[in-house]
Amino acid sequence: MIPQETVAVLVAPAPAKSKTQSMDVLLSSKWARMFVPSLSDLFFLAMIGWLFMGAYGWSGLLADGDVGWHIRTGEYILNNHSVPHNDLYSFSKPGAPWYAWEWLSDVIDALLFRTAGLKGVVFPAGIMIALFTTSLIRRILRYDVNMFAAIAIAMFGVGAASVHFLARPHIFTLILLSLSMWMVETDRDGTANPKRIWLLIPLSMVWTNLHGGFLVLIAVLGLTAAGNAVEALFTEAPLREKDWQPAIRYAMLTAGCAAVSLVNPYGWGLHQHVFEYLQSTWIQNVIQEFQSPSFRGENMKQFEILLFLGLIAAGELIRRRRIAEALWVLFFAYEALSSARHVPIFAAVTVPLIGVAVSGWWRSLTGHMSKKSLIGIVNNMAAETVQGFRRTSLWPVALVIALAFIDAPVKWPKDFPQELFPADIVHKYEKEIFQSRLLTTDQWGDYLIFLHPEHKVFVDGRSDFYGPEVGNEYIALTNGSWNWQKLFEKYKFNMVLLPVELPAVQLLKQRSDWRVVADDGKRILLAPRADTLVPRALP
Repeated sequence: MIPQETVAVLVAPAPAKSKTQSMDVLLSSKWARMFVPSLSDLFFLAMIGWLFMGAYGWSGLLADGDVGWHIRTGEYILNNHSVPHNDLYSFSKPGAPWYAWEWLSDVIDALLFRTAGLKGVVFPAGIMIALFTTSLIRRILRYDVNMFAAIAIAMFGVGAASVHFLARPHIFTLILLSLSMWMVETDRDGTANPKRIWLLIPLSMVWTNLHGGFLVLIAVLGLTAAGNAVEALFTEAPLREKDWQPAIRYAMLTAGCAAVSLVNPYGWGLHQHVFEYLQSTWIQNVIQEFQSPSFRGENMKQFEILLFLGLIAAGELIRRRRIAEALWVLFFAYEALSSARHVPIFAAVTVPLIGVAVSGWWRSLTGHMSKKSLIGIVNNMAAETVQGFRRTSLWPVALVIALAFIDAPVKWPKDFPQELFPADIVHKYEKEIFQSRLLTTDQWGDYLIFLHPEHKVFVDGRSDFYGPEVGNEYIALTNGSWNWQKLFEKYKFNMVLLPVELPAVQLLKQRSDWRVVADDGKRILLAPRADTLVPRALP
């Protein structure tokens, strides 16, 4: 006879599996992990939809005209099999020495443009931005943190970094910096093969030729070496027995990355040029992105929140003797406060540290609460779903491939955005404009280079090339300063295309020898009254 206790066990219903256990069973197969989308995948797809499928769209990545001359410089390199060392585009400094310091990005842009037009330029840039945003939350969730706190901090980071979400070479810096920080973070906490960190040396060599942001990596590694040295000093062991090896290792890594950065077409001259550019008082005074941030726009308010939390987190890191991480926060906070251009860098470096700190504060506040309370239920949900951010399926790859071959209903750009560039006027009077000496803005000069790279412009977006000499003349001309007529005659301008609100426009409209050729309410084209311009039909 079977004992009654055994019968009870045999007939008792099996305990219900939790949703987490059921998902673990489902994902035990390699094929299931490949085809079942993860939360990380959904976040990546949501970023693409949020950033590029709305009103801003893919054309928003062309809001900076620099994209135009980057494409044409890349085509020059492909056609001539050499990197330019002298100016190609201006009549104000013809043939002057010029550093095409992002030449590899230019070549990539040119190849993409030849393959798929402007879609080929904006689409990869958008994918890299989505990868960057996803990397932020993946880096936070490497640690035992609250998922909802991680998402909130990651979104603040995305918002702060969005000031530079453009199809320009600095996109390479954002994604390569996040990748590099992941390598340093995993090396610091001992979860990675210690040999992998040395891959930063060849990465640094490639990065140098993509964008000047390679200096950020050298700064991070140098700060890490210094932080390791201070951490060793804090240990209680006698001076001779202190572990200096991590500091020496990172110092060697810093030196290696700095050495290979000399492998570029300009050698040490590139470093000198970038340093002078970043330290230029004139650049800092006249270029808005090099000035201190104004905490008014939405993205700067998000940066303000990150900055506040980051400085608190730095104090906690110092208390825990994580000096290297504290130095990262403090150094890049200073750089971001000095120049809005460095706000995305601050976000890329510090968001995981801030996310971990905020999650710890939340845990200390709510850890004592019952698991059946609302807060307890939320915390349990966060703990159960965090694993969904730690894997990737084939869905993002499938979406990227699908988007690459879809033309409708996605609004791919055929031209630079009409809201920001005088595309209609330029196309309508194309022949006359490109046969003239035109006074226009630096951004519109970029656009003209994109349309006709053989046409020489007065200025364009290469502020490092024009410097204060031509830059101050450009400002004096457009602002109608006391010497504007003398400068006007110096450069022999015979056509003007400017925003209607600029003082130079009002001065020329008052002159009897100049007339309005076209005016769309935002942009105005003026020419000497003696000329007769016959508009061409829009293409």
